[in-house]
Order: sequence, then structure tokens, then C-alpha cells
Amino acid sequence: MGEKLKALRIGDMIAKIPIIQGGMGVGISRSRLAGAVAAEGGIGVISTAQIGYDEEGFEKDQAGCNLRAIRKHIKKAKEIAGGNGLVGANIMVALKHYKEHVMEAVAAGADVIISGAGLPVKLPEYIGKACRTKIAPIVSSRRAADIILKMWARRYDRTADFVVIEGPKAGGHLGFSNEELADIENIDYDREIKDIIECTREYGKRYNTHIPVIVAGGIFDHDDIIHALELGVDGVQIASRFVATKECDASDEYKQAYLDAKDEDVKIIKSPVGMPGRAIRNEFIKRVEKENQPVDKCYNCMKKCNPKEVPYCITKALVDAVNGDINNGLIFCGANVGRINKMTTVHELMRELVEPSEERVYSQDSKIHDIQNVYESMDKMIS
Repeated sequence: MGEKLKALRIGDMIAKIPIIQGGMGVGISRSRLAGAVAAEGGIGVISTAQIGYDEEGFEKDQAGCNLRAIRKHIKKAKEIAGGNGLVGANIMVALKHYKEHVMEAVAAGADVIISGAGLPVKLPEYIGKACRTKIAPIVSSRRAADIILKMWARRYDRTADFVVIEGPKAGGHLGFSNEELADIENIDYDREIKDIIECTREYGKRYNTHIPVIVAGGIFDHDDIIHALELGVDGVQIASRFVATKECDASDEYKQAYLDAKDEDVKIIKSPVGMPGRAIRNEFIKRVEKENQPVDKCYNCMKKCNPKEVPYCITKALVDAVNGDINNGLIFCGANVGRINKMTTVHELMRELVEPSEERVYSQDSKIHDIQNVYESMDKMIS
């Protein structure tokens, strides 16, 4: 398994399969999912967003419980991986305790840190100079890539170990305007990906290194991966498809919501984070559309959050969802969630993503056979 795709090299680290499992919070991608993906040779990613929601004492001490859970889940994921693949953390810049999460992930031995929901300007400072952990910003445009790479070069005399490009079809929080997302089918994002690759190469030359580029958002199957690689990227990041796996850390009810979702159920929503987000339009979203949901308690998750002004408490909404209360919770998803129609395992999904399906091989063989029949018929007519 994996011989059909080149390994992903990030500095001195190697993932045999160039697939990163996207970080999904709250609690959707923790140690069980990330460890299983790493065990298959990919990069499993734990989201640190309110990762300690089920730790004892969370209601009183969110910050302490989250740090404790970061340590616990990175360690557990590495144990599950058994020395295969890489284990990393997705840490949102918008988090109130962003710095502490970064430092804890490094201390816990995270192989990589992927950071978005804002520009991770100080990420190199927080990990330290002698750190083995590889770092990557999430960007959605060449302009954003140029800004962050220029800042890191000027302030820290270093560049990114890799870059994750998140396109408009991704799930969760998105780096696009509502207007852009409303006209998603007319966005030539392949051109943007090539422009970002060109930008990373310019900075790579300055440091005599290759900066791997990973593309995320709308990657669903093997064909999508091949298309991305043909654009010049080094790997892909996939999130939504890993929800419908037995190893995913979410509840069965959450997974079933993915299986039941149709294309028309997907909606761009207003998030308390201040960015648009893509989610399943369930009963909770329908209520939010009519009026703001009162916030009874602040969970100290986001830097810029005024409980009196936000449309709802994002921590409560995400915790309710991951625990299975899908009618009262927020369910983030990618644009292709309507195509997910069966439960699987991480092993089977990784195999499906890496290798062309039997149907595809059969189809290709059939086409060749049909062409041969046409030629034989033509020969008979000529003779």
C-alpha cells in the first residue's frame, strides 16, 4: 500500500503516504483518529480546540484541562501509530491560549503543528529555535502566503517547514468572503494553488530548501489527489471523509449526521470566530438563523469573543454535537459531505485514497476492450 503515491518529506521527517488528516474540533479528531491515520503511514492531526471538553474539572478550568488533554492525546496517538507516520496538532490562532497550546504540543512531542484561523505570526517564536517540531501556516491566497512567509523571514530568519493551502470547499472556518463562497463554482482555484506554489518556491530558494505544499478543501477520492499532485503540490489534506470511520473520535450520532446529509443540507454560516464557516443546516442552525442563541456561560476559548454579541457559544455548540446531541449542536463539514454514504475504517479509507478503485481499473480495461472491438470492426469493413 502507498507505492502509487510518493512519500511526503518534510525536512528530516517522512510520511510514507502524502495524506494529512485534517484537524477537526471540538473532539472530532483526537488520539484515536490521528493515531490510526499515522499507523497507516499518513499524518494524523489532533485538534486542540477545547480538546479537554470531557476532562474532569473542565467546567471550572478549561485552560488546564485542555493542556492536560493535549499531552494525553498526543502521547496516546503516538502509541497507536506504533512508530509509523507522523502525529501532529492543529492549533487555531484565534484561540485565547494559542501560545500555551503550541508550547504544550511541542513539549508533548508533536511532529508537526498546523496553524490557521488567522495568521500564525509568532508561531516560530513559540516553538523555539532548537525545536524538532515542523510548522505550517494555513493560507487561502498567494497574498496570505507571501505575508506570513515574509514575516517569518524578517522576524525569525526562517521559513515554513510546509504550507497548507485551504480551498473554498473545506469544512469549518474558511478564509474567504461570503461573496466568494456564494460564487464558489466560478472560482478558478487551481490557478490560485499554482500561484501559492510559486510563492513558496521563491522563499524556499532563499533558504536553499524545498517547502512542501499541501492542498486541502474538497479532496474526496483518488482522482482528486492525482489532480492536486499534477498541479504541483506535495500532498493533500482530507478531513470530512475521516468522520465516517470507526476510529473517528466523534459520537455515532455525529457520524450518522454526515451519512444522512445531502448537498442541499450544507450551508455557509456566521461563526462567533468572526469567519464564515461551512456546516450542516440542522435544527440548531435553523434556530440561529431566526435569532441569536443566549450564551449562559463563557468557556474562554476565543480571543475576540463577546458573549453578549455572538450569535451562539461555539464551544457549547460543538461539544453538544460531538457528544451526539446533533439537533442542538454545530456540525462543521466540507462541501462534499453529501457524497459520504457509508461507514468505513481508516485502513480501508486510506487504501481507497491511495489506490485506484477496482471500478476504475475495470472501467479503464473496458474502454480499452471497446476500442479494440472498434478497430477490429473497422478492419473487417475495410477487408
